[in-house]
Amino acid sequence: MTTRIRRATAPELVAELRRAGVAEADDGTLQRALYSSDASLYRVPPAAVAWPRHTDEVAAAVEVCTRLGVPLTVRGAGTSIAGNAVGTGLVLDLGRHLRRILALDPEARTATVEPGVIHAQLQRASVRHGLRFGPDPSTHDRCTVGGMIGNNACGASRLIACRGAGSARTGCGRRCRSRRRSSPTGRPSRPVPPGRSRTRGRSRWRRQARWLQTALQGVPSLPW
Repeated sequence: MTTRIRRATAPELVAELRRAGVAEADDGTLQRALYSSDASLYRVPPAAVAWPRHTDEVAAAVEVCTRLGVPLTVRGAGTSIAGNAVGTGLVLDLGRHLRRILALDPEARTATVEPGVIHAQLQRASVRHGLRFGPDPSTHDRCTVGGMIGNNACGASRLIACRGAGSARTGCGRRCRSRRRSSPTGRPSRPVPPGRSRTRGRSRWRRQARWLQTALQGVPSLPW
């Protein structure tokens, strides 16, 4: 026999969140409307929205949603074009308060950041040490690192850099260098068919890179 769990109402959810220490939680019509969409075409009003100030509040929100049977959607800047930042339950906005760079180690090529850190903010801090965070989506001036990892974001430099989840898993610097030693695309080398040259694809890739450099001459550089 299947037992159906009753889903908590929005007022019950907000009350439980506040009892658990998540002070900033709202189930008002205005906030629900504001968080019902992202950069996609989807419109899904949530039951409530919360803005945690600390990682302990994030853990508390997860525990409350698990106990009450409420779906949980974690949101960064809402730049997803696939509806990843909207949901019917609780939307947890990590971009309002959790946006500090906690540590940056140039020797180890690692950074410890809160999930709400803006991509361009991390790039500006890294470029002082001759480093950069590999993925570079077009929304770099507003997307968050947490959202990039959740969506496995990449960008125009995908051929020579990692995606978001790959950079978080192993550290972008080492992973990207090891890929460049193998092939421009980062994939393992495959046997060359008879009558074809191994350097044919690489030459085409280099021609495309030179064409891009020529085409972008005079274009203002990005802020980071």
